[in-house]
Parts: sequence; structure tokens; C-alpha cells
Amino acid sequence: MKGAARPFFILAVCYAVAGMVLGIAMAAMHDHTQMPTHAHIMVAGFLMSSVFAFFYHLFPEIGSRPMARIHFYVQAISGVVLVASLFVLLQGTEQIEPVTALASIGFLAGMLLFIWNARPVLRAA
Repeated sequence: MKGAARPFFILAVCYAVAGMVLGIAMAAMHDHTQMPTHAHIMVAGFLMSSVFAFFYHLFPEIGSRPMARIHFYVQAISGVVLVASLFVLLQGTEQIEPVTALASIGFLAGMLLFIWNARPVLRAA
């Protein structure tokens, strides 16, 4: 794997492990309060990062562009802040909600960057 595919795949694996650990911890404690965080880690984190990794792997000319690297950093930073702040929010610290909201907007911006990067493929279809 080259270009943006590699860091996205590494990020996906990290999300998968984190989501599984959280899921096992919730089951062991019989406390599923963090189910929304678990879902965000697995779907927004693992699944989306995997899709981005495989897209950039299938289209290495796009994955090697600077915009693909920018996409990675925007998606990675906002995603990690999103799930961490969501975890804290669900623990009852409502003051962190603006951070969660900003991270969500950042995550959306990352998706929009991906769409921008994928335009050549979308146009060719």
C-alpha cells in the first residue's frame, strides 16, 4: 500500500481494535452506555477508514496526491476527537458537546474532501 492508502488502513485497524475493546468492556461491565461511541468507532472509524484505504489503494495516482494526505489528516484528527469527546459526553460531561459538534463538522469536511478527491473516478463511471 502506498500514498494515503497505508495510513488510512493503519487507522482503520486501530479503530477496529479500539471498538472491539470498548465492546468487550461494555459487555464485561454489563453497562452499554457507550454503545453510541462503540458504533461511531466501528462505523465512522473502522468502516469509513477502510473504504478510504481501499479506494486510495485501487487508485494510487489519486492516493499519492497532496489532497489525499490532507484528507487523511482532517479525517483522522476530527475522527479521533469525535469519538473521544463523545465518550466523555456520554459519561455526563455536557460541557464537551461543542467539541463533539466541531469534530463532527470536521469529519464531514473530511468526507467532502474525499468526494473532491474521488471526482475523477466518479466522472469516469
